[in-house]
Amino acid sequence: MENSDLESVAQEVFAALADPSRRGILAALAAGGPATATDLAARLPITRQAIAKHLTLLAEAGLVVAEPGERRRVRYRLDSAPMKVAQQFLGALARDWDGPLAALRDGLR
Repeated sequence: MENSDLESVAQEVFAALADPSRRGILAALAAGGPATATDLAARLPITRQAIAKHLTLLAEAGLVVAEPGERRRVRYRLDSAPMKVAQQFLGALARDWDGPLAALRDGLR
């Protein structure tokens, strides 16, 4: 995957994680496993309609995958691959800052 592709994935992940409701949905899926929007609405202080909208955005960012279930119910499960890309992006940024920050620290001594 090219660097610009990595940055694009990371940008989508960070945008999706910016909303506390979406972070709550991801936490609920991580704790309880795959769930429908209705299941999540029963566990979270968010309406089912709002959860459905958040799940659409999370799916677009690749953080959840929709799986067809019985009786046309769609269950959502986590996909950690985009999160790993975002972690790699942050790791690269941290490495880029380590050298200049060490030089600044040494210069201030």
